[in-house]
Amino acid sequence: MRVLSSDELQTAETALFGRLPKCAMVYGYVFAVNRGKPHRLQVLVDTWPTFTTVIVRSSLADCVGKVAIYSTNEKALRRILTEENGVDWRTNLLIRGCDVQHSPILKEISASMGFSMKVYSMVHLMTLSDSSHLHDHSTSDLESKVSVLNESHADLVNKTWKFGGDDKGYSYILNLIQHFPTCCITDDNHQIVSWVLLYDYCAIGMLYTLPEYRGKGYAKSLVARMATHLHSQGYPVYCFIEEFNHPSYNLFTSLGFTEDPSYRAGWYECAKG
Repeated sequence: MRVLSSDELQTAETALFGRLPKCAMVYGYVFAVNRGKPHRLQVLVDTWPTFTTVIVRSSLADCVGKVAIYSTNEKALRRILTEENGVDWRTNLLIRGCDVQHSPILKEISASMGFSMKVYSMVHLMTLSDSSHLHDHSTSDLESKVSVLNESHADLVNKTWKFGGDDKGYSYILNLIQHFPTCCITDDNHQIVSWVLLYDYCAIGMLYTLPEYRGKGYAKSLVARMATHLHSQGYPVYCFIEEFNHPSYNLFTSLGFTEDPSYRAGWYECAKG
């Protein structure tokens, strides 16, 4: 196992680019780190300079260790998780955006470490490789209402985010607003009514429109604008959509986002006991 240096992360980004979209979350983290985004992450590989397994983990101790995994070699994945301290088994774990084909081995290893693993969420991995077909869904009337989020908006975004509502959520969203692309639509009083952000692993997310402003095409316009901007800046353009969220799935597919029907990803919780 090897913890990659700054220079090695540049090389890793190029190698991972050729393995998209299945390594999207790991690639997104590396992409953000390589562009100077604030982080407290370590990127581990099984071998170097060629590798089959990548783990992104927090460099700080926390009550829940958040982990992203990409692997094409379950033997290497098993070794890095069990023999080489690839993750901190002293804390509960949240394994995010992981290929479901690894579910059996993750469950087996978790049990051997005294953890129970359960599925937190199953998701579609949606990607957009080309934005040239996107047309602007905004009307001239909407144009003057499109803006970007600022720090004063963090509280409202946190209150409406499914996984937010607490101080950790607020701090996380504030960091995204300060350092990653955002897009929003405001009303006549310059108050935000619809918005979209980019997670720290560079996935489009937190798309939300206030109930009284729905049905106006705001969400579709924001995603189209965000995708076009991300492509122009060299970002990967992708998102995770929970399998039961049919409205979001339909929205993204209407804009040309696609998925590999043979691939599924999941969020997994590993808890002690």
